[in-house]
Amino acid sequence: MTSPTTYWLEHAWLGGNVEPGVAVDVRDGRIAAVRTGTPAPPPGAEILRGLTLPGLANAHSHAFHRALRGTVQVGSGTFWTWREVMYSVADRLTPDTYHALARAAYAEMALAGITAVGEFHYVHHAPGGTPYADPNAMGEALVAAAAEAGIRITLLDTCYLSSGFGEPPNTHQTRFSDGTADAWAERCSLLKEQDHARIGAAIHSVRAVPAGQLATVARWAEERRAPLHVHLSEQTAENDACRAAHGRTPSQLLADHGVLGARTTGVHNTHLTDEDIALIGGSGTGTCMCPTTERDLADGIGPAAALQRAGSPLSLGSDSHAVVDLLEEARAMELNERLRTRTRGHWTAAALLRAATADGHAALGWTEAGSIESGALADLTTIALDSVRTAGPLPRLGAETAVFAATAADVRHTVVGGRHVVRDGAHTLVPDVPEALARAVDHLRA
Repeated sequence: MTSPTTYWLEHAWLGGNVEPGVAVDVRDGRIAAVRTGTPAPPPGAEILRGLTLPGLANAHSHAFHRALRGTVQVGSGTFWTWREVMYSVADRLTPDTYHALARAAYAEMALAGITAVGEFHYVHHAPGGTPYADPNAMGEALVAAAAEAGIRITLLDTCYLSSGFGEPPNTHQTRFSDGTADAWAERCSLLKEQDHARIGAAIHSVRAVPAGQLATVARWAEERRAPLHVHLSEQTAENDACRAAHGRTPSQLLADHGVLGARTTGVHNTHLTDEDIALIGGSGTGTCMCPTTERDLADGIGPAAALQRAGSPLSLGSDSHAVVDLLEEARAMELNERLRTRTRGHWTAAALLRAATADGHAALGWTEAGSIESGALADLTTIALDSVRTAGPLPRLGAETAVFAATAADVRHTVVGGRHVVRDGAHTLVPDVPEALARAVDHLRA
Protein backbone atom coordinates (compact mmCIF):
# COMPACT_ATOMS: atom_id res chain seq x y z
CA MET A 1 0.00 0.00 0.00
CA THR A 2 1.27 3.49 -0.86
CA SER A 3 0.07 6.86 0.37
CA PRO A 4 -2.55 8.52 -1.83
CA THR A 5 -1.19 11.25 -4.10
CA THR A 6 -2.91 13.94 -6.13
CA TYR A 7 -1.43 15.24 -9.35
CA TRP A 8 -2.66 18.50 -10.81
CA LEU A 9 -2.34 18.57 -14.58
CA GLU A 10 -2.18 22.03 -16.13
CA HIS A 11 -3.53 20.51 -19.35
CA ALA A 12 -4.50 16.88 -19.92
CA TRP A 13 -5.32 14.80 -22.97
CA LEU A 14 -8.53 13.01 -21.99
CA GLY A 15 -10.30 10.78 -24.47
CA GLY A 16 -9.09 12.75 -27.47
CA ASN A 17 -9.66 16.23 -26.03
CA VAL A 18 -7.35 18.60 -24.17
CA GLU A 19 -8.80 19.75 -20.84
CA PRO A 20 -7.33 22.49 -18.64
CA GLY A 21 -7.00 22.08 -14.89
CA VAL A 22 -7.37 18.36 -14.16
CA ALA A 23 -6.79 16.78 -10.74
CA VAL A 24 -5.84 13.09 -10.74
CA ASP A 25 -6.02 11.15 -7.49
CA VAL A 26 -3.68 8.15 -7.31
CA ARG A 27 -3.87 5.25 -4.89
CA ASP A 28 -1.70 2.11 -4.94
CA GLY A 29 -0.31 2.92 -8.37
CA ARG A 30 -3.69 3.40 -10.06
CA ILE A 31 -5.87 6.36 -10.84
CA ALA A 32 -8.61 6.56 -8.24
CA ALA A 33 -10.39 9.62 -9.64
CA VAL A 34 -10.10 12.24 -12.39
CA ARG A 35 -11.56 15.67 -11.64
CA THR A 36 -11.87 18.17 -14.47
CA GLY A 37 -12.60 21.88 -14.05
CA THR A 38 -9.98 22.33 -11.32
CA PRO A 39 -8.40 25.71 -12.17
CA ALA A 40 -5.91 25.72 -9.29
CA PRO A 41 -3.83 22.93 -7.76
CA PRO A 42 -5.44 21.35 -4.68
CA PRO A 43 -3.40 21.74 -1.49
CA GLY A 44 -0.42 19.38 -1.47
CA ALA A 45 -0.87 18.29 -5.07
CA GLU A 46 2.10 17.47 -7.30
CA ILE A 47 2.00 19.98 -10.16
CA LEU A 48 2.59 18.86 -13.76
CA ARG A 49 2.84 21.94 -15.97
CA GLY A 50 2.44 21.43 -19.70
CA LEU A 51 0.35 18.86 -21.52
CA THR A 52 0.00 15.52 -19.75
CA LEU A 53 -0.65 12.40 -21.81
CA PRO A 54 -1.03 8.79 -20.76
CA GLY A 55 2.40 7.17 -20.59
CA LEU A 56 3.84 6.25 -23.98
CA ALA A 57 4.28 2.60 -24.99
CA ASN A 58 7.33 1.54 -27.00
CA ALA A 59 5.95 -1.62 -28.55
CA HIS A 60 9.15 -2.84 -30.22
CA SER A 61 12.67 -2.66 -28.80
CA HIS A 62 15.98 -4.44 -29.23
CA ALA A 63 17.83 -2.90 -26.28
CA PHE A 64 21.30 -3.95 -27.40
CA HIS A 65 20.88 -2.12 -30.73
CA ARG A 66 21.36 1.09 -28.73
CA ALA A 67 25.09 0.35 -28.95
CA LEU A 68 24.90 0.72 -32.74
CA ARG A 69 23.82 4.35 -32.74
CA GLY A 70 26.25 6.53 -34.64
CA THR A 71 28.18 3.56 -36.05
CA VAL A 72 25.78 2.28 -38.73
CA GLN A 73 24.22 5.49 -40.05
CA VAL A 74 26.99 6.27 -42.56
CA GLY A 75 28.18 4.54 -45.69
CA SER A 76 26.32 2.42 -48.19
CA GLY A 77 24.69 -0.96 -47.71
CA THR A 78 21.40 -2.68 -46.98
CA PHE A 79 19.57 -4.26 -44.08
CA TRP A 80 21.66 -7.40 -44.64
CA THR A 81 25.02 -5.62 -44.34
CA TRP A 82 23.74 -3.73 -41.28
CA ARG A 83 22.81 -7.09 -39.78
CA GLU A 84 26.46 -8.21 -39.75
CA VAL A 85 27.43 -5.19 -37.64
CA MET A 86 24.52 -5.91 -35.33
CA TYR A 87 25.68 -9.50 -34.88
CA SER A 88 29.13 -8.29 -33.84
CA VAL A 89 27.55 -6.44 -30.90
CA ALA A 90 25.32 -9.38 -29.98
CA ASP A 91 28.39 -11.62 -29.88
CA ARG A 92 29.88 -9.54 -27.03
CA LEU A 93 26.84 -9.44 -24.75
CA THR A 94 26.87 -11.10 -21.32
CA PRO A 95 24.14 -10.96 -18.70
CA ASP A 96 26.06 -8.21 -16.88
CA THR A 97 26.85 -6.07 -19.92
CA TYR A 98 23.34 -6.53 -21.28
CA HIS A 99 21.88 -5.44 -17.96
CA ALA A 100 24.02 -2.29 -17.90
CA LEU A 101 23.19 -1.35 -21.49
CA ALA A 102 19.47 -2.09 -21.13
CA ARG A 103 19.23 -0.17 -17.85
CA ALA A 104 20.69 2.88 -19.56
CA ALA A 105 18.59 2.41 -22.70
CA TYR A 106 15.40 2.07 -20.67
CA ALA A 107 16.33 5.14 -18.63
CA GLU A 108 16.66 7.03 -21.93
CA MET A 109 13.17 5.80 -22.79
CA ALA A 110 11.81 7.10 -19.49
CA LEU A 111 13.35 10.49 -20.25
CA ALA A 112 11.44 10.33 -23.55
CA GLY A 113 8.13 9.74 -21.76
CA ILE A 114 7.99 5.99 -22.36
CA THR A 115 6.45 4.10 -19.46
CA ALA A 116 6.31 0.60 -20.98
CA VAL A 117 8.54 -1.25 -23.43
CA GLY A 118 8.09 -4.41 -25.45
CA GLU A 119 11.51 -6.07 -25.53
CA PHE A 120 11.83 -8.43 -28.50
CA HIS A 121 14.43 -10.65 -26.85
CA TYR A 122 16.37 -13.35 -28.66
CA VAL A 123 19.95 -13.31 -27.28
CA HIS A 124 19.31 -16.20 -24.92
CA HIS A 125 22.49 -18.25 -24.47
CA ALA A 126 26.26 -17.89 -24.24
CA PRO A 127 28.27 -17.61 -27.48
CA GLY A 128 28.25 -20.98 -29.18
CA GLY A 129 24.77 -21.74 -27.88
CA THR A 130 25.63 -23.14 -24.45
CA PRO A 131 22.86 -22.24 -21.97
CA TYR A 132 23.80 -20.22 -18.93
CA ALA A 133 23.43 -21.89 -15.51
CA ASP A 134 20.21 -19.91 -15.29
CA PRO A 135 18.79 -20.55 -18.78
CA ASN A 136 16.95 -17.21 -18.61
CA ALA A 137 19.87 -15.15 -17.33
CA MET A 138 19.71 -12.76 -20.28
CA GLY A 139 15.96 -12.25 -20.06
CA GLU A 140 16.11 -11.76 -16.31
CA ALA A 141 18.82 -9.14 -16.85
CA LEU A 142 16.40 -7.19 -19.05
CA VAL A 143 13.56 -7.47 -16.54
CA ALA A 144 15.85 -6.21 -13.77
CA ALA A 145 17.10 -3.39 -15.98
CA ALA A 146 13.55 -2.15 -16.60
CA ALA A 147 12.83 -2.18 -12.86
CA GLU A 148 15.95 -0.14 -12.12
CA ALA A 149 15.08 2.33 -14.89
CA GLY A 150 11.55 2.64 -13.48
CA ILE A 151 9.50 1.47 -16.47
CA ARG A 152 7.26 -1.49 -17.22
CA ILE A 153 8.39 -4.24 -19.57
CA THR A 154 6.78 -6.97 -21.60
CA LEU A 155 9.55 -9.47 -22.25
CA LEU A 156 8.69 -10.89 -25.67
CA ASP A 157 10.82 -14.00 -25.45
CA THR A 158 11.66 -14.85 -29.03
CA CYS A 159 11.84 -18.22 -30.75
CA TYR A 160 14.75 -18.19 -33.23
CA LEU A 161 15.78 -21.57 -34.62
CA SER A 162 17.18 -21.21 -38.14
CA SER A 163 19.08 -18.83 -40.39
CA GLY A 164 16.71 -19.33 -43.29
CA PHE A 165 14.23 -21.77 -44.75
CA GLY A 166 15.71 -25.20 -44.09
CA GLU A 167 19.03 -23.76 -42.89
CA PRO A 168 20.60 -24.23 -39.43
CA PRO A 169 21.59 -21.21 -37.34
CA ASN A 170 24.78 -19.52 -38.47
CA THR A 171 27.71 -18.92 -36.12
CA HIS A 172 26.23 -15.73 -34.69
CA GLN A 173 22.74 -17.18 -34.30
CA THR A 174 23.65 -20.25 -32.25
CA ARG A 175 23.21 -18.27 -29.04
CA PHE A 176 19.71 -17.31 -30.15
CA SER A 177 18.47 -20.88 -30.65
CA ASP A 178 16.91 -23.37 -28.24
CA GLY A 179 17.07 -26.08 -30.92
CA THR A 180 13.32 -26.64 -31.16
CA ALA A 181 10.16 -24.72 -30.40
CA ASP A 182 9.33 -27.24 -27.67
CA ALA A 183 12.66 -26.51 -25.96
CA TRP A 184 12.00 -22.78 -26.37
CA ALA A 185 8.59 -23.20 -24.72
CA GLU A 186 10.08 -25.20 -21.85
CA ARG A 187 12.63 -22.47 -21.13
CA CYS A 188 10.08 -19.66 -21.44
CA SER A 189 7.77 -21.36 -18.99
CA LEU A 190 10.39 -20.78 -16.28
CA LEU A 191 10.07 -17.00 -16.59
CA LYS A 192 7.95 -15.35 -13.90
CA GLU A 193 5.91 -12.19 -14.18
CA GLN A 194 6.45 -9.35 -11.71
CA ASP A 195 4.55 -6.20 -10.85
CA HIS A 196 6.42 -4.28 -13.54
CA ALA A 197 7.01 -7.18 -15.93
CA ARG A 198 4.86 -9.40 -18.11
CA ILE A 199 5.97 -12.31 -20.26
CA GLY A 200 4.97 -12.59 -23.89
CA ALA A 201 6.21 -14.55 -26.88
CA ALA A 202 7.66 -13.76 -30.27
CA ILE A 203 8.43 -15.54 -33.49
CA HIS A 204 11.50 -13.85 -34.85
CA SER A 205 10.36 -14.28 -38.46
CA VAL A 206 9.11 -16.98 -40.80
CA ARG A 207 12.68 -17.58 -41.93
CA ALA A 208 13.84 -18.15 -38.32
CA VAL A 209 11.13 -20.59 -37.18
CA PRO A 210 10.35 -23.61 -39.38
CA ALA A 211 6.74 -23.72 -40.54
CA GLY A 212 6.04 -26.95 -38.67
CA GLN A 213 7.00 -25.31 -35.37
CA LEU A 214 5.11 -22.03 -35.69
CA ALA A 215 2.01 -23.50 -34.05
CA THR A 216 3.98 -24.48 -30.95
CA VAL A 217 4.84 -20.83 -30.26
CA ALA A 218 1.32 -19.68 -31.05
CA ARG A 219 -0.14 -22.32 -28.72
CA TRP A 220 2.20 -21.31 -25.86
CA ALA A 221 0.98 -17.71 -26.13
CA GLU A 222 -2.67 -18.73 -26.50
CA GLU A 223 -2.61 -20.91 -23.39
CA ARG A 224 -1.29 -17.98 -21.35
CA ARG A 225 -3.38 -15.29 -23.05
CA ALA A 226 -0.05 -13.58 -23.69
CA PRO A 227 0.90 -11.18 -26.49
CA LEU A 228 2.64 -12.72 -29.49
CA HIS A 229 4.80 -10.61 -31.83
CA VAL A 230 6.54 -11.42 -35.11
CA HIS A 231 8.78 -9.55 -37.57
CA LEU A 232 6.70 -9.71 -40.72
CA SER A 233 7.63 -8.93 -44.33
CA GLU A 234 10.29 -6.40 -43.40
CA GLN A 235 12.38 -7.37 -46.44
CA THR A 236 11.40 -8.38 -49.97
CA ALA A 237 14.15 -11.03 -49.91
CA GLU A 238 12.33 -12.79 -47.07
CA ASN A 239 9.07 -12.70 -49.01
CA ASP A 240 10.76 -14.18 -52.08
CA ALA A 241 12.42 -16.94 -50.06
CA CYS A 242 9.14 -17.79 -48.31
CA ARG A 243 7.33 -18.11 -51.64
CA ALA A 244 10.13 -20.29 -52.98
CA ALA A 245 10.01 -22.58 -49.92
CA HIS A 246 6.27 -22.71 -49.30
CA GLY A 247 4.46 -21.13 -52.23
CA ARG A 248 2.97 -18.68 -49.75
CA THR A 249 3.65 -15.16 -48.52
CA PRO A 250 4.82 -14.88 -44.90
CA SER A 251 1.38 -13.57 -43.88
CA GLN A 252 -0.34 -16.52 -45.52
CA LEU A 253 2.08 -18.95 -43.89
CA LEU A 254 1.41 -17.46 -40.46
CA ALA A 255 -2.33 -17.64 -41.06
CA ASP A 256 -2.04 -21.29 -42.09
CA HIS A 257 -0.42 -22.14 -38.73
CA GLY A 258 -2.72 -20.16 -36.45
CA VAL A 259 -0.33 -17.33 -35.63
CA LEU A 260 -2.50 -14.39 -36.67
CA GLY A 261 -5.12 -13.09 -34.24
CA ALA A 262 -6.15 -10.34 -31.87
CA ARG A 263 -3.25 -10.86 -29.42
CA THR A 264 -0.69 -11.00 -32.25
CA THR A 265 1.25 -8.02 -33.56
CA GLY A 266 3.17 -7.99 -36.81
CA VAL A 267 6.21 -5.75 -36.60
CA HIS A 268 6.95 -3.65 -39.71
CA ASN A 269 4.40 -5.31 -42.06
CA THR A 270 6.18 -3.46 -44.86
CA HIS A 271 5.98 -5.42 -48.11
CA LEU A 272 2.46 -6.83 -48.21
CA THR A 273 0.03 -7.89 -50.91
CA ASP A 274 -3.62 -6.83 -50.82
CA GLU A 275 -4.45 -10.37 -49.67
CA ASP A 276 -1.91 -10.06 -46.85
CA ILE A 277 -3.50 -6.82 -45.69
CA ALA A 278 -6.93 -8.45 -45.68
CA LEU A 279 -5.62 -11.44 -43.71
CA ILE A 280 -3.93 -9.26 -41.10
CA GLY A 281 -6.80 -6.81 -40.71
CA GLY A 282 -9.54 -9.44 -40.86
CA SER A 283 -7.93 -11.44 -38.06
CA GLY A 284 -7.50 -8.36 -35.86
CA THR A 285 -3.73 -8.80 -35.90
CA GLY A 286 -1.98 -5.59 -34.87
CA THR A 287 0.71 -3.69 -36.73
CA CYS A 288 3.70 -2.11 -35.01
CA MET A 289 5.31 0.52 -37.20
CA CYS A 290 8.89 1.61 -36.47
CA PRO A 291 9.36 4.48 -38.92
CA THR A 292 12.75 5.77 -37.80
CA THR A 293 14.30 2.30 -38.03
CA GLU A 294 12.51 1.53 -41.28
CA ARG A 295 13.99 4.73 -42.73
CA ASP A 296 17.42 4.13 -41.19
CA LEU A 297 17.66 0.63 -42.68
CA ALA A 298 16.09 1.65 -46.01
CA ASP A 299 13.39 -0.97 -45.51
CA GLY A 300 10.56 0.92 -47.18
CA ILE A 301 7.25 2.48 -46.15
CA GLY A 302 4.61 0.04 -44.99
CA PRO A 303 0.88 0.35 -45.79
CA ALA A 304 -0.11 1.47 -42.29
CA ALA A 305 -3.23 3.35 -43.37
CA ALA A 306 -4.52 0.44 -45.44
CA LEU A 307 -3.81 -1.98 -42.59
CA GLN A 308 -5.75 0.15 -40.13
CA ARG A 309 -8.68 0.47 -42.54
CA ALA A 310 -8.66 -3.33 -42.83
CA GLY A 311 -8.95 -3.70 -39.04
CA SER A 312 -5.35 -3.83 -37.78
CA PRO A 313 -4.71 -1.70 -34.65
CA LEU A 314 -1.54 0.39 -34.92
CA SER A 315 1.25 0.73 -32.38
CA LEU A 316 4.71 2.26 -32.53
CA GLY A 317 8.24 1.18 -31.65
CA SER A 318 11.76 2.58 -31.67
CA ASP A 319 13.20 -0.85 -32.67
CA SER A 320 16.93 -0.26 -33.28
CA HIS A 321 16.94 3.03 -31.33
CA ALA A 322 18.41 5.16 -34.09
CA VAL A 323 16.48 7.68 -32.02
CA VAL A 324 14.30 7.10 -28.96
CA ASP A 325 11.34 9.38 -29.50
CA LEU A 326 7.77 8.06 -29.73
CA LEU A 327 6.53 11.51 -30.76
CA GLU A 328 8.85 11.33 -33.76
CA GLU A 329 7.60 7.81 -34.55
CA ALA A 330 4.00 9.05 -34.49
CA ARG A 331 4.82 12.05 -36.66
CA ALA A 332 6.88 9.95 -39.06
CA MET A 333 4.04 7.50 -39.66
CA GLU A 334 1.86 10.35 -40.94
CA LEU A 335 4.65 12.07 -42.87
CA ASN A 336 5.79 8.82 -44.50
CA GLU A 337 2.26 8.22 -45.72
CA ARG A 338 2.17 11.75 -47.13
CA LEU A 339 5.36 11.05 -49.08
CA ARG A 340 4.03 7.73 -50.33
CA THR A 341 0.62 9.05 -51.44
CA ARG A 342 1.40 12.74 -52.02
CA THR A 343 -1.70 13.63 -49.99
CA ARG A 344 -1.96 14.97 -46.42
CA GLY A 345 -4.02 14.21 -43.34
CA HIS A 346 -4.16 10.42 -42.99
CA TRP A 347 -4.40 10.44 -39.18
CA THR A 348 -5.45 13.05 -36.69
CA ALA A 349 -3.07 13.93 -33.88
CA ALA A 350 -5.44 12.12 -31.51
CA ALA A 351 -5.29 8.95 -33.60
CA LEU A 352 -1.49 9.05 -33.65
CA LEU A 353 -1.38 9.54 -29.89
CA ARG A 354 -3.70 6.58 -29.46
CA ALA A 355 -1.19 4.42 -31.34
CA ALA A 356 1.54 5.69 -29.01
CA THR A 357 -0.51 5.12 -25.85
CA ALA A 358 -3.61 2.89 -25.50
CA ASP A 359 -3.08 0.71 -28.55
CA GLY A 360 0.63 0.35 -27.85
CA HIS A 361 -0.06 -0.80 -24.31
CA ALA A 362 -2.74 -3.21 -25.54
CA ALA A 363 -0.22 -4.75 -27.96
CA LEU A 364 2.02 -5.42 -24.96
CA GLY A 365 -0.70 -6.89 -22.76
CA TRP A 366 -1.05 -3.83 -20.52
CA THR A 367 -4.69 -3.14 -21.35
CA GLU A 368 -5.17 -1.26 -18.07
CA ALA A 369 -2.65 1.39 -19.16
CA GLY A 370 -2.73 4.05 -21.84
CA SER A 371 -5.54 6.31 -20.63
CA ILE A 372 -6.14 8.90 -17.93
CA GLU A 373 -9.27 7.55 -16.30
CA SER A 374 -10.39 5.97 -13.05
CA GLY A 375 -8.99 2.45 -12.61
CA ALA A 376 -6.14 2.88 -15.09
CA LEU A 377 -2.50 2.51 -14.13
CA ALA A 378 -1.15 5.89 -13.04
CA ASP A 379 1.36 6.22 -15.87
CA LEU A 380 1.71 9.79 -17.14
CA THR A 381 3.92 11.77 -19.51
CA THR A 382 4.04 15.57 -19.46
CA ILE A 383 5.17 17.55 -22.50
CA ALA A 384 6.39 21.13 -22.06
CA LEU A 385 4.32 23.71 -23.92
CA ASP A 386 6.85 26.51 -23.44
CA SER A 387 9.97 25.20 -25.22
CA VAL A 388 11.32 26.68 -28.43
CA ARG A 389 9.55 23.88 -30.29
CA THR A 390 6.18 24.02 -28.56
CA ALA A 391 5.66 27.66 -27.57
CA GLY A 392 3.04 29.60 -29.50
CA PRO A 393 0.06 27.36 -30.32
CA LEU A 394 -3.00 27.58 -28.10
CA PRO A 395 -3.04 24.96 -25.30
CA ARG A 396 -6.20 23.44 -26.77
CA LEU A 397 -4.03 22.47 -29.74
CA GLY A 398 -1.68 20.60 -27.43
CA ALA A 399 -2.20 17.22 -29.10
CA GLU A 400 -1.26 18.65 -32.49
CA THR A 401 1.72 20.43 -30.94
CA ALA A 402 2.90 17.24 -29.22
CA VAL A 403 2.72 15.14 -32.39
CA PHE A 404 3.85 17.61 -35.03
CA ALA A 405 6.33 19.82 -33.15
CA ALA A 406 7.49 18.33 -29.86
CA THR A 407 10.34 15.89 -29.41
CA ALA A 408 11.56 13.66 -26.61
CA ALA A 409 13.57 16.66 -25.39
CA ASP A 410 10.27 18.31 -24.45
CA VAL A 411 9.29 15.61 -21.96
CA ARG A 412 9.23 17.32 -18.57
CA HIS A 413 7.84 14.59 -16.30
CA THR A 414 7.32 10.81 -16.48
CA VAL A 415 5.22 9.12 -13.81
CA VAL A 416 4.95 5.32 -13.57
CA GLY A 417 2.55 3.74 -11.10
CA GLY A 418 2.08 7.11 -9.43
CA ARG A 419 5.82 7.57 -8.86
CA HIS A 420 7.96 10.26 -10.47
CA VAL A 421 10.59 8.52 -12.60
CA VAL A 422 11.47 11.71 -14.46
CA ARG A 423 11.01 15.04 -12.71
CA ASP A 424 11.73 18.33 -14.46
CA GLY A 425 13.63 16.48 -17.17
CA ALA A 426 15.93 14.57 -14.80
CA HIS A 427 15.79 10.83 -14.14
CA THR A 428 15.18 10.18 -10.45
CA LEU A 429 16.63 6.63 -10.39
CA VAL A 430 19.56 6.77 -12.82
CA PRO A 431 21.47 9.93 -11.90
CA ASP A 432 23.48 10.42 -15.11
CA VAL A 433 21.85 8.65 -18.05
CA PRO A 434 24.31 9.91 -20.71
CA GLU A 435 27.24 8.64 -18.63
CA ALA A 436 25.49 5.31 -18.06
CA LEU A 437 24.92 4.95 -21.81
CA ALA A 438 28.49 5.92 -22.69
CA ARG A 439 29.95 3.54 -20.12
CA ALA A 440 27.77 0.61 -21.25
CA VAL A 441 28.44 1.16 -24.95
CA ASP A 442 32.17 1.68 -24.45
CA HIS A 443 32.38 -1.57 -22.50
CA LEU A 444 30.84 -3.47 -25.43
CA ARG A 445 33.13 -1.81 -27.96
CA ALA A 446 36.30 -2.46 -25.95
